[in-house]
Amino acid sequence: MTYKPDCRFFNGEKPCQFKRLCEGCEEYKPMGKRILILKLAAMGDVLRTTPMLSELKRRYPESYITWVVEVPSYGLLHGLNNIDRLFAYSDEVCRRLEVEKFDLILSLDKDVRVAALAMKVEGTEKKGFGLSSFGNIFPLNPECEYAFELGIDDELKFRKNQKTYQEIIFEAVGFEYKRQPYELFSGVEEEKYAGLLFEKVGITNDRPVVGICPGAGPLFANKAWTIDGYCRLIEALHSQENAQLILLGGKAEAEKNAEILSKVPSMIFDGGNSHSITQFSAIISKCDLLISGDTLPMHLAIGHGKHVLALFGPTCPQEIDLYDKGEIIISPIDCAPCYKKTCDIVEHCMIKIPADIVIEKASGLVGAL
Repeated sequence: MTYKPDCRFFNGEKPCQFKRLCEGCEEYKPMGKRILILKLAAMGDVLRTTPMLSELKRRYPESYITWVVEVPSYGLLHGLNNIDRLFAYSDEVCRRLEVEKFDLILSLDKDVRVAALAMKVEGTEKKGFGLSSFGNIFPLNPECEYAFELGIDDELKFRKNQKTYQEIIFEAVGFEYKRQPYELFSGVEEEKYAGLLFEKVGITNDRPVVGICPGAGPLFANKAWTIDGYCRLIEALHSQENAQLILLGGKAEAEKNAEILSKVPSMIFDGGNSHSITQFSAIISKCDLLISGDTLPMHLAIGHGKHVLALFGPTCPQEIDLYDKGEIIISPIDCAPCYKKTCDIVEHCMIKIPADIVIEKASGLVGAL
């Protein structure tokens, strides 16, 4: 009997989706160029790597793209048409990939696990970051040297570089960045969930919706703006009466959001803190403007084509592309950006962002909706 293991529908363990044997099957569709993307984290970086999918499919229409990602980010990529096979990173997945062969491997994390896997998996062409025999990260191709240098040269990273993350990562694999948008999938159930939430809290369709996300990830110190600042912002926007405000966040923001709600009662709707990542994404997709720090919600809003007002302190604002929808406010402190995990400065970078400036910029964006 003739088998066709290069068919994108072939399983080998059980019948394919068409319940047909290979010989004479009219559904046979070869994988074409087999591409492996190794981009595990962080969640925001995973999202802003998705513009590469459309470019890969443009260059290689007959291709089969496999993407390996960490479990928390799996839901962000699940359902995307341009990904043919999605794996959550595990030892089992690594063992499987080590016996496969790819035409192109894109290793896009400066992570020892990823770089080591890129070296072990067989690939005709490899781009991005690998692991040397000395046990450290190195660029696999000449085009990746700039992205590599950004990791070891603080002056280049913090002061000289003016390229966005997408420009950097596209350049690292030899592609031209043409401001391709993020790719995000919203399922029917998730959209229904978001609609019911808005209905439950009392949001109507007659005025724009402004999502406010006070939280920030724990990786870097002082990424979040102050609670007092957000309260002043909410009071100011509420007084304009031309927008509906909803407070958003995850479980990590429950305490902070509760404090904000206690200080500005009846001025902002409580969006809750117990949504799945796909449900949270759908909620943000229903907002017209999102206000936050350099966080995952900011990237979700960018991905959904929403207006964004982003507040930056310890991280690099020049690496963010808002696609001409919104504004970035940068802390005036001299030591930012720094990417420090701890900070002893009492009057730190985010405290230095004036509430009056945030209110002015937010009011202008709301007025333009």
